Amino acid sequence: MAEAVPKDGDGTGTSAAVSLPLGLPPIVRADGSAARALVVDDEQALAAAVGGSLRADGWEVRVEHRGRSALIAVREFQPDVVVLDIMMPDIDGLDTLERIRAIRPEIRVLFLTALDGHDDRIAGLRAGGDDYLTKPFAIAELQARVRVLARTAAAIARPAESQLRVGDLAVDKAETTAELGGSPLELTPTEFELLLLLANNAGRVLRRAQILEAVWGYDFGAESNLVEVYVSSLRRKLAGSAVLNLETVRLVGYVLRVTDHEPGA
Repeated sequence: MAEAVPKDGDGTGTSAAVSLPLGLPPIVRADGSAARALVVDDEQALAAAVGGSLRADGWEVRVEHRGRSALIAVREFQPDVVVLDIMMPDIDGLDTLERIRAIRPEIRVLFLTALDGHDDRIAGLRAGGDDYLTKPFAIAELQARVRVLARTAAAIARPAESQLRVGDLAVDKAETTAELGGSPLELTPTEFELLLLLANNAGRVLRRAQILEAVWGYDFGAESNLVEVYVSSLRRKLAGSAVLNLETVRLVGYVLRVTDHEPGA
């Protein structure tokens, strides 16, 4: 697909990596390590140019060229900011963002795309994008916009919260343990990942495909009952909760809800 290329500060097009350091100190995480940016674009030369410019500005960078590989990178690389194209051949950027939010809702996302229409911008922001920059673009502007997103990213602004509480459920992300009403839950590693995903998105319906992508990394196909098996197991283990319901939304997916009464009451 024909893609716009970056332009330098004078507005001239270029297909090479451009380094225009801002002369500012690098953005760092709470632990002092470099902030992480994931660049996702199917145009490899453009992705390399964007990645190179962010490295020059002090970021640790990973580059991917497909939506599916980006979802794997979100789990493995744990980025603070994602620079995301919309027009990609496997999963478009809007759908990729929806799946990213299911895995890491706190990540800041900048759409970088050739779609420059007014309606395109609105669609991107309504889909959950934090910023929207059209191609061609100035590298210095991209660097500045990503820095702004970094300043508001929870993972950089303060240490990541280890404890997650939903109703009478407590999940310790660092220790990969969970308690229900103060009593430990015995969970397999996969059950823990699924429970964490549901707890992070409590009250929000997650589609089956989103769950497969987030927990297992890919879609096993419609014939697989993998999600159903693990949801059933989690339901049994959460049955003692006074306020949690793990519900099936017919033909859509699953949702963990906090109620104000005991299940079945």
